[in-house]
Amino acid sequence: MYYVENRKYPSPFVSLLPIVVLIVLLFFTIRLFGADALGGGSQICLLVTTALCAGIGMVGYHIPWKDIEHAIVNNIAGVSTALIILLIIGALSAAWMLSGVVPTLIYYGVQVIHPKFFLVSCCIICAVVSVMTGSSWTTIATIGIALLGIGKAQGFEEGWIAGAIISGAYFGDKISPLSDTTVLASSVTDTPLFTHIRYMIFTTVPSMLITLAIFTTVGFMNSSELGTDAVLFTDGLAERFHISIWLLIVPVITGILIARKVPSIVTLFISTALAVICMLCFQTDVLLEIAGTVQNRGEALYRATLTSLFSATQLTASSPELSELIATRGMGGMMDTIWLILCAMCLGGAMTACGMLGSITSVFVRLTRRLVGMIASTVGAGLFLNLATADQYISIILTGNMFKEIYRKNGYESRLLSRTTEDAVTVTSVLIPWNTCGMTQATILSVPTLTYLPYCFFNLLSPLMSILVASLGYKIYRIGTDVSEKKNV
Repeated sequence: MYYVENRKYPSPFVSLLPIVVLIVLLFFTIRLFGADALGGGSQICLLVTTALCAGIGMVGYHIPWKDIEHAIVNNIAGVSTALIILLIIGALSAAWMLSGVVPTLIYYGVQVIHPKFFLVSCCIICAVVSVMTGSSWTTIATIGIALLGIGKAQGFEEGWIAGAIISGAYFGDKISPLSDTTVLASSVTDTPLFTHIRYMIFTTVPSMLITLAIFTTVGFMNSSELGTDAVLFTDGLAERFHISIWLLIVPVITGILIARKVPSIVTLFISTALAVICMLCFQTDVLLEIAGTVQNRGEALYRATLTSLFSATQLTASSPELSELIATRGMGGMMDTIWLILCAMCLGGAMTACGMLGSITSVFVRLTRRLVGMIASTVGAGLFLNLATADQYISIILTGNMFKEIYRKNGYESRLLSRTTEDAVTVTSVLIPWNTCGMTQATILSVPTLTYLPYCFFNLLSPLMSILVASLGYKIYRIGTDVSEKKNV
């Protein structure tokens, strides 16, 4: 889109310079600031790298600033809906917690889910919800938070819990016909949606089965003495919140809205509004505590309700772990993430306009003469674009467009490209700390990306499975062949 005929663009070596600088800057920033790097340090690193990229393009290759600016604006516009969703999720997470919805889910969930089966159950539950919703973000922001609390109550480390939640959520996101990434990958590669979904089964299901086997094994290896801690945890929740079966109406109605395919923003907004009503009906003591010294009861409830939605709250509970769990961030807690996303979009736009992304990805294209090399190149390009653009949507679009003609010339059907793109891009985006998905899920779960990364087995296995299946030649179709089989796939 930003290439101009006869214009000179940077070589792959020069194009990699901003990426190398970014990695070095982030290394030192994270080392110095730790988890606080999201508060501004990482954003500065992205902006400095953006400036370097723009400087190289303008001074060394005479690329007009207006082209760079236009690309940055387009990138930011492309994630505007995601930013709105992030803000609503901030309010939703706080409302679900302080209304007692999440505490109620945790209270009953701890009693129902046996510790030995928790991790595998957690993964399966998130997979089912994500298939129904088509959204890993919605799944993690709702049932994911509740499951994180249940897991902590049963004594599991947060990395393992988050890994199970994310593995299940991204399985559903990848294979659901309601998923925007699924629709996008099939659209970009000109593959019918359900052909794309059915073809993904050959890599997605084996990756998920291995993941479930790992979580099942780990669950049985854990001590069976986790029940005492769980009881203390649930007792602490019952002391802090009014636990009621009626509060489960909120997730039920949310599920109905999702099943009726109501748009995500509308669904999340309605779910938040219902949780606020429950908060006013069931948790007035909690709201009055948040309001503090306000004398008038009505004003106190109004003040506390608004405060809980847009600001952080901290309630004292029976243990430090429980106090940390029921603490909320509100919409304000999403601002660091939103700031980081905006800065990441600036870098992605600058690299696109300066031709650096195209120059780097051209290296992958040279390795596509054989099937395995072609698949591995697609996976490598998708991973690199996730790192460089910090956005899965941009990565899917660029990967699909870059390899579409190559697959056609080599005689392979488009569904092979659409599946490989999803295996490489959709599921790995959450593993990158500065990617929109990685930043969002780390913020929602309050678990750093690098903490849960080693336990997201489904996400780690998917790109490897794509290469493995290609190397075996299993269900690989060429254009104009296997017509009878094509009708069944």
